[in-house]
Amino acid sequence: MKRKYQGNDRVQSAQLQRLRRSFEVLEMKIGETITGYFSRVMEITNDMRNLGEDMPDSKVVEKILRTLVEKFTYVVCAIEESNNIKELTVDGLQSSLMVHEQNLSRHDVEERVLKAETQWRPDGGRGRGGSPSRGRGRGGYQGRGRGYVNRDTVECFKCHKMGHYKAECPSWEKEANYVEMEEDLLLMAHVEQIGDEEKQIWFLDSGCSNHMCGTREWFLELDSGFKQNVRLGDDRRMAVEGKGKLRLEVDGRIQVISDVYFVPGLKNNLFSVGQLQQKGLRFIIEGDVCEVWHKTEKRMVMHSTMTKNRMFVVFAAVKKSKETEETRCLQVIGKANNMWHKRFGHLNHQGLRSLAEKEMVKGLPKFDLGEEEAVCDICLKGKQIRESIPKESAWKSTQVLQLVHTDICGPINPASTSGKRYILNFIDDFSRKCWTYLLSEKSETFQFFKEFKAEVERESGKKLVCLRSDRGGEYNSREFDEYCKEFGIKRQLTAAYTPQQNGVAERKNRSVMNMTRCMLMEMSVPRKFWPEAVQYAVYILNRSPSKALNDITPEEKWSSWKPSVEHLRIFGSLAYALVPYQKRIKLDEKSIKCVMFGVSKESKAYRLYDPATGKILISRDVQFDEERGWEWEDKSLEEELVWDNSDHEPAGEEGPEINHNGQQDQEETEEEEETVAETVHQNLPAVGTGGVRQRQQPVWMKDYVVGNARVLITQDEEDEVLALFIGPDDPVCFEEAAQLEVWRKAMEAEITSIEENNTWELVELPEEAKVIGLKWIFKTKFNEKGEVDKFKARLVAKGYHQRYGVDFYEVFAPVAKWDTIRLILGLAAEKGWSVFQLDVKSAFLHGDLKEDVFVEQPKGFEVEEESSKVYKLKKALYGLKQAPRAWYSRIEEFFGKEGFEKCYCEHTLFVKKERSDFLVVSVYVDDLIYTGSSMEMIEGFKNSMMEEFAMTDLGKMKYFLGVEVIQDERGIFINQRKYAAEIIKKYGMEGCNSVKNPIVPGQKLTKAGAVSRYMESPNEQHLLAVKRILRYVQGTLDLGIQYERGGATELVGFVDSDYAGDVDDRKSTSGYVFMLGGGAIAWASKKQPIVTLSTTEAEFVSASYGACQAVWLRNVLEEIGCRQEGGTLVFCDNSSTIKLSKNPVLHGRSKHIHVRYHFLRELVKEGTIRLDYCTTTDQVADIMTKAVKREVFEELRGRMGVRRREE
Repeated sequence: MKRKYQGNDRVQSAQLQRLRRSFEVLEMKIGETITGYFSRVMEITNDMRNLGEDMPDSKVVEKILRTLVEKFTYVVCAIEESNNIKELTVDGLQSSLMVHEQNLSRHDVEERVLKAETQWRPDGGRGRGGSPSRGRGRGGYQGRGRGYVNRDTVECFKCHKMGHYKAECPSWEKEANYVEMEEDLLLMAHVEQIGDEEKQIWFLDSGCSNHMCGTREWFLELDSGFKQNVRLGDDRRMAVEGKGKLRLEVDGRIQVISDVYFVPGLKNNLFSVGQLQQKGLRFIIEGDVCEVWHKTEKRMVMHSTMTKNRMFVVFAAVKKSKETEETRCLQVIGKANNMWHKRFGHLNHQGLRSLAEKEMVKGLPKFDLGEEEAVCDICLKGKQIRESIPKESAWKSTQVLQLVHTDICGPINPASTSGKRYILNFIDDFSRKCWTYLLSEKSETFQFFKEFKAEVERESGKKLVCLRSDRGGEYNSREFDEYCKEFGIKRQLTAAYTPQQNGVAERKNRSVMNMTRCMLMEMSVPRKFWPEAVQYAVYILNRSPSKALNDITPEEKWSSWKPSVEHLRIFGSLAYALVPYQKRIKLDEKSIKCVMFGVSKESKAYRLYDPATGKILISRDVQFDEERGWEWEDKSLEEELVWDNSDHEPAGEEGPEINHNGQQDQEETEEEEETVAETVHQNLPAVGTGGVRQRQQPVWMKDYVVGNARVLITQDEEDEVLALFIGPDDPVCFEEAAQLEVWRKAMEAEITSIEENNTWELVELPEEAKVIGLKWIFKTKFNEKGEVDKFKARLVAKGYHQRYGVDFYEVFAPVAKWDTIRLILGLAAEKGWSVFQLDVKSAFLHGDLKEDVFVEQPKGFEVEEESSKVYKLKKALYGLKQAPRAWYSRIEEFFGKEGFEKCYCEHTLFVKKERSDFLVVSVYVDDLIYTGSSMEMIEGFKNSMMEEFAMTDLGKMKYFLGVEVIQDERGIFINQRKYAAEIIKKYGMEGCNSVKNPIVPGQKLTKAGAVSRYMESPNEQHLLAVKRILRYVQGTLDLGIQYERGGATELVGFVDSDYAGDVDDRKSTSGYVFMLGGGAIAWASKKQPIVTLSTTEAEFVSASYGACQAVWLRNVLEEIGCRQEGGTLVFCDNSSTIKLSKNPVLHGRSKHIHVRYHFLRELVKEGTIRLDYCTTTDQVADIMTKAVKREVFEELRGRMGVRRREE
């Protein structure tokens, strides 16, 4: 083992050596922020820790204090004198230094940025002196020359060392020499370095040849291949490393600025006056005001007021997102405490200040909040309400549990992954501490109340005296009243429709939901995780100030101990959890990346979510990256977290303080009381959107996650799109289903079916055997009219826990193709036969298992006296990987005993022949369709099936896999009206204007047949194409395929191809249509895998493709007794292709065609296929390959047998 891992240890040692050197030479750069430097230090530190290096916080703290820049010298001394460095944490040090950094940067922005530069020139060039007189060079005295200067007191503005001027600095020699181009670009303006808060300042410069910016992160688009150089006013040169676009907010309007040069190291942002004029802008300068106007649109683009040193400056904020609406702000927070503001779930500014100043908790640093504050738009989006009217309380409790307020918040949409939809809150009036429980149904309230009572009475040693609630049914049940009477609990119920009397609970609901919204939005956590956010929000609020208490938190008021908040982290931030050495091998990663979801109630640890497994982890060994969140695949970031509550909102004992800007500064401080005034939620008006229509969320999107960006369907959502018949209110878990009688009966019927089928037996779990879990699945089934047919509960095994070679081996099982089903329908229509349908009840339960599989007892149906036992399966269960194969093997064996023969080319098709009569059966999992020439054989088959299996006789085929089937004397008509209507409704296009054809003639798509090729990178053009398809579907809901009685029994095909129709790769599209009984039974449209060199080659490839389908259909027909006389007739509209299929002509233009396509020649030669010519106007397959005119499209569609039933 040592030899095996010797090399890896050496590599690890080398990596550690490299990291140690990097750590030793690490020091803060001039101009670098505290946050940036800490990020660099912690990146190296974490890498060293991951490689096993002992890196305690004290070592990191000492390193940082030694390597800070000079401006932090005195604060380092203060920290070393007032703190024990060994006990100081990295987070605590960062908070203190950020406060100091903010103090250093608080000054007058304009004076600092725009102060004129007075720079000395050693060559005696003409410039301005420091006195009224003007002379050559720069001097401290009047007259010509420099005058005398004490060089020891001179500080270089470049390297910040003493003894020389900036122009004499030796560091100039170290800079790269750029190759001078034929025409230098001039950059005349040059200003000293500015602070972070001043980076939004842009100079209007008439001497600048191009717009220029020195911050790469600001660019919306950047062409890094563009290289150039610019010459500064002092003849220095700087490299241009790209050209791109910026999105800026200027004077309240979003502007996209193009052709902006990226100049690394440029200290100031420049607007080129000449470049703006070339773009069609006009400059008007009157007095000290400069206005820039758009010539054609007659609107002002930007304006500027001249500064003290005669420069025009524009304030332009960088906007990286496409959001163009300004929003008003509710909360403002200082930069230094921004991190703690997020850690506290966006607690209000005043509350955070109170916690720090009054030392209500431990571990929270004090903040110098000052006047410079940053906007928090998350607070705006999550908390905005109308202002309420405060009222005073008439009574206050004097001890814990003297009065408890309670209320239910919900239902909340979306429901959680476990089906939770309600929040149940209990608030102690004396301490204002809150306890929260998550409910699936309101009927669970009584059970959780008993748990709450037991918990708080045991914890406090007091008895619950009085409970205040509304008159909801969940609080007014008989068992609830009897329980309260039994334990002497007084009830206080609010008057009807008067939620104001339960103001404490109502206000707590709002506080919890406001904080929950903010935490979810902060790190873009999907809304389905709201229960985790709710639990963490309550945890934080119990450690936050309340106006009902005097400088004490609810937790301290309840327990008499001051809580610590050092462990708080931002909800949804990245967390790296250490993997215990017992659960990893030598080369495994030592940590896994998770998402912070709060703190554990049971352990002194964090709750972490692992997106890879979908599980919650409890760990105390965690490193956090609070600057970043998880990149969720589910981009459900803009869906509103909806909760249904009273129309009335409570006010606090003291009204929320409103500042002079109308901004609510105390929105989130606990200020609840019993008597409240009406408050209604409102939507903020958008700023700067004059006249723009606000798009409302359509009804069809209510149950779906939506966003501002284009919606792409993921793989997980694909099944949801196809399975449109799942009821929107189907239960998602056993607990939810058990509340309703219809689902309880459905579950009982499933268990009865399993036991009657002798599917399992109760046994002890053998040693080393693995038990597989079970899960209830619920689905409402509908008939062809869209009416509820039955409620189906299915008990399924968690087959994803099975192991190949232990719990299962082979799993493949065939299902019938739709081409086969339509072939049977077309044949039956032509012969005048009826088609019947059978449904096997719990089909998979009939499959015999060869492996030993053990499952747990199903939830809700456990055997109490034998709860430790498990079920050993004798037969298959839904969810097992081998269940489909086991069922197919069982039905195949039964058909063999009944005298059926399996078709060798379609394994789901079985044929039974008796003299001149025959019976055909097609199997699609548990659905069987059958037809034949003898009703006696049909009845005999049905009876034998019902004797062998539990069956449902559905009679004549009416509705099969979403297809409606109508059988009458004219033949068989099939359509998908209900499915198509569901598609239209799903995407909210019920009222759209219909069109006559699905694709505009001549339309070429650039990277669904056709549009489905572009699902990876679609654009607006593809969206419009798909919408047109839906509009076509809307206008053709009544269309279907008619198979005529007495129609032609001969199989006829059409093959066609376009030429180089794909504008991206110039490949062609093949298409075919095959007819039987007057209607189409098979069709396809497929892009060819090769680039063809002529129309003949493209048609030849398409004909080969269609010939393969023709051979298969011939074989199926012959096996069920419909022999095809002669070759199958296939029409093609290219005469050269027909000649090439019969003879090796045109050899010079066809010799390169792959041999696989010459399979067509073999079929033509032996007479299996007869390739014949048809005109383009008669080519039915033409609509499978290209967009055609409406008249042609409708004509060819009709020839396929597609029509309305009445036609």
